[in-house]
Amino acid sequence: MLLAIDCGNTNILFGIHDGVDWRAQWRAGTESTRTADEHAVWLSQLMSLQGFKFSDINACVISTVVPQALFNLRNLARRYCECEPVIVGEPGVRLDIEVRLDRPQDAGADRLVNALGARARYSGALIVIDSGTATTFDVIAADGAFEGGIIAPGINLSMQALHGAAAKLPRVAIAKPERVMGKDTVSAMQSGVFWGYIDLIDGLVERLKAEYGQPMTVIATGGVVSLFDGASRTIEHYDPDLTIRGLLEVWKLNGGAN
Repeated sequence: MLLAIDCGNTNILFGIHDGVDWRAQWRAGTESTRTADEHAVWLSQLMSLQGFKFSDINACVISTVVPQALFNLRNLARRYCECEPVIVGEPGVRLDIEVRLDRPQDAGADRLVNALGARARYSGALIVIDSGTATTFDVIAADGAFEGGIIAPGINLSMQALHGAAAKLPRVAIAKPERVMGKDTVSAMQSGVFWGYIDLIDGLVERLKAEYGQPMTVIATGGVVSLFDGASRTIEHYDPDLTIRGLLEVWKLNGGAN
């Protein structure tokens, strides 16, 4: 079985694939100093609840945008799964994706993995929106190349900045308000962040489409993307498994079984 690990700035995702289907997925908060042993204690407990153990794992693929976390994740695979992990971005690891950036090395591992996950399911030119600590808008050409995109602050960062910079504004949960016009401070803040973010998404997608000049399919993924369901006029598909599907594609490209 394959253990796929996607380490973002806010959350880390672990998934188990049996060669046919995803059998389990778990999320934890990202802590770059968490040791391999600490990961193993937490993960082994969750695995046992669903009938798995480390000896079931014989392969591992890792993508991370947190360099400090890589050492311990690599040791987790070596020590507990007894395998050498495939690590996105390392020399010799194939992605088979053309990067059409002025500086191709600037393309983050997470964005390229998302592109592979999108290509595996959707055809034609694509816009992939990944909403996390930052929200990225990536353009994938019809021939599968990574064209470029946009990086914007994530919705949680926007809410934290509002609370942190204004002494009298409380910390509130992100939620879809029933009305645009707030009748108290909390509902006014929620409306400003939520609807402001929806308009940011829709506005940037429309600008990308106009600039690109051809039909594009818009896919959204990421930890908070479910908040936007039914609110955005431009998002066509909500795909929470897009990133982990991309990791599966990386593993297949680098010798994994089909």
